[in-house]
Amino acid sequence: MKYKIILETSEEGIAASVLGLPGCHSQGDTEQEALQNIAEAITDYMAVASELTKYKTVKEIDIVEGHFA
Repeated sequence: MKYKIILETSEEGIAASVLGLPGCHSQGDTEQEALQNIAEAITDYMAVASELTKYKTVKEIDIVEGHFA
């Protein structure tokens, strides 16, 4: 699965955030390290989301021109 990542450089290194996954952030000293760390954060995020929705109905929809298909 592909995720859009925002990378921001600061004095502390490179921060990474995932669009579409609120609260999913990480960082690293280099871009490569930040990307590796955010990949691990996404995996952990999705595991928690899966656990929280284990006994709930979950559906996927496609959005086409502002309407679901």
